[in-house]
Amino acid sequence: MDSVDPLVVESAAALARHLRQGRDRRLAVLEWFAEAGTPSAAPGAARVPEPPVVAVREALVWALQRSASQRLVEFARSAAGASEEGQDALYTAAGRLMGSYRGAANPALVRAALEAGGDVPAEAEGPDFRSMVHLVAAIGLGAQEVGADALAEAFAAFGMFGLTAEDWAQMLGAAERGEGPEVDWGLLQQNADIVAQVQRASDEELLRAREVLVGLRMFYALYVLHGLLLPDTPAQAALRERIDEWGMFPFLDHVIAIDPSPMQFAESLAVFLAPFYDGLYQVLMDQFAEDPDIFNIPGDDTGPAGFGERWMRAVRELSGPVAAVSGGAGHGPGELALMQPDHVILPQPG
Repeated sequence: MDSVDPLVVESAAALARHLRQGRDRRLAVLEWFAEAGTPSAAPGAARVPEPPVVAVREALVWALQRSASQRLVEFARSAAGASEEGQDALYTAAGRLMGSYRGAANPALVRAALEAGGDVPAEAEGPDFRSMVHLVAAIGLGAQEVGADALAEAFAAFGMFGLTAEDWAQMLGAAERGEGPEVDWGLLQQNADIVAQVQRASDEELLRAREVLVGLRMFYALYVLHGLLLPDTPAQAALRERIDEWGMFPFLDHVIAIDPSPMQFAESLAVFLAPFYDGLYQVLMDQFAEDPDIFNIPGDDTGPAGFGERWMRAVRELSGPVAAVSGGAGHGPGELALMQPDHVILPQPG
């Protein structure tokens, strides 16, 4: 009798871990794909085998077709050429989705407030994403219909590159008047359709997007936890500086969840198919390779164990709650516990 291929056994076990009675098999495949791309916390542990990429793509398309963002894009496109009432309905639907979301509070300002024993200042609050309704409208009605000023507000909400609404308005207005580089609004249309992006992507691009997502999630977590009195080190400060240079914290906060559901994982992976985010990830990996001592405090020879003890002691000594650092994604106590030094699994440099 022929022996069973160990890879087949391991793959069946991986799927079984995520497949519960009554659960759609595609959700289990997404969790399996996410697990296979996450480094193990146990040194020397065997890697989880990869699910078939054909099954992964099918699961991603299925999940994204049911996502709120994709349904909103399709609704926006149906509003093209609609009556004024139809256009108003688009703004109402987009506002309902965006209106309750605020980004995470500025971790540096939160940390300063906690260390001083005061309240978190109002300027620490994360960005208000209600103006993102203008981007949704531009997808359906066209950028010219929405206007440069409204779109400037939407782009500024992300906080990317550190540009203000005035900065964006100046650039978009110049392009509109033919006084600056032309804006390719077709890219907005193309990137808005996350289902089509996944369908177009090669197998290698899907795997790379997962690597970028997992890696950026860890760098993002370090940035957020700086606000919760995580002991600072030169290596951490250098990584935060790189993120700030790109003005990317608000955007990462918008698209990354520390412990995502399969549906959240699918949406984030589709976003990180874009080459731009691959570039940010590579910049951070290069910096990490240059100084990987994330949990080693200069002059302290206790290493990661002492680092963790110092952090827990600082949190216990707080007189008030630390929940103020949480933004739209939310970080509960269980998630924060998983981010202790013994649990944080960063990509390996080089």
